Amino acid sequence: MIFNNIYLHNYTMKRDVSFNYLKISGVMAFFRKFILLILLGFIFTAAFAKPKLASKKQIEMFRNTKTCIVLEDGIHYYNAYIQNAVTKFWKATEYEFIDQTEFEKRRSDSKYSFLVLMDWIYDDDPAGISYNFITLVLGGSPGTLVQMPELCSIPLSYSDNKNPDLEYVIPAIVQFMQMHVKKLGYSRFLISLQGLKFYNDKLEFRDKVLLLDKDGMALYVDTPDRIKPVYPYYIKLLSTTEIKDEMASNPSNAIFHFHVGPEKGSAAGKCFEMIFDAAGHLYYYNDRKITNEKGDGFNLDDFRKIR
Repeated sequence: MIFNNIYLHNYTMKRDVSFNYLKISGVMAFFRKFILLILLGFIFTAAFAKPKLASKKQIEMFRNTKTCIVLEDGIHYYNAYIQNAVTKFWKATEYEFIDQTEFEKRRSDSKYSFLVLMDWIYDDDPAGISYNFITLVLGGSPGTLVQMPELCSIPLSYSDNKNPDLEYVIPAIVQFMQMHVKKLGYSRFLISLQGLKFYNDKLEFRDKVLLLDKDGMALYVDTPDRIKPVYPYYIKLLSTTEIKDEMASNPSNAIFHFHVGPEKGSAAGKCFEMIFDAAGHLYYYNDRKITNEKGDGFNLDDFRKIR
């Protein structure tokens, strides 16, 4: 022990030194556990078949790129929504709309960044279900799409869902992505550990009207009476069309729920729950595996977290 060579003259001094040693040992044990949790976080993050988060240097490079908005072949609803939202709200960089062929020509050029739809498959999913994510990546990688440095990715739908209602959420996502890149500049480490859950608990719900997608609610929280005991603030249960109509007036006190899940009756894959406001601030994000015990939809645990 580090105290073996110290000559102590009385019992009190010995007891004090021993106590201080135990305190130091306790602190060291805490830090060992903390470092282990960080390492586990990195292992968990690496399990996804997704692009690697951009480095700090690459994040700084983004502001000098031209952002290419990649339009989809045959997905006319998405093309219309993204063109409209980018034209209105994209301020971070110069931008241009391009097709898939042009994307393949440009994607290894570091003077470009790209807003593109990507299919993701989680490595730990035995069913191999794929999801559409809208992803902001940097050019310059000569390899595959998933090797391009990622700045932001947001789930939009299951890949086999041909007609998701995205018109009301894409403007918020376009605005959020630009704010997120700025946040990455000084919070990259925490975001690399937490993902989009980094934003949970950052904003206040109590003075907001929460517009909930009634088709994206779990069992037992699908009526106002069932929701009130766990979430006492003001809510409206609406269809996605009704949410779109409410948000069209850009209400300052409204926030809305965006749900990504499987077709009705399916218990496979993951569901994603997000809450945005019209200006693109992310109030809440959660994703989880769908099981027989915890089915699809915004559930009691989600309400407890936002409360």
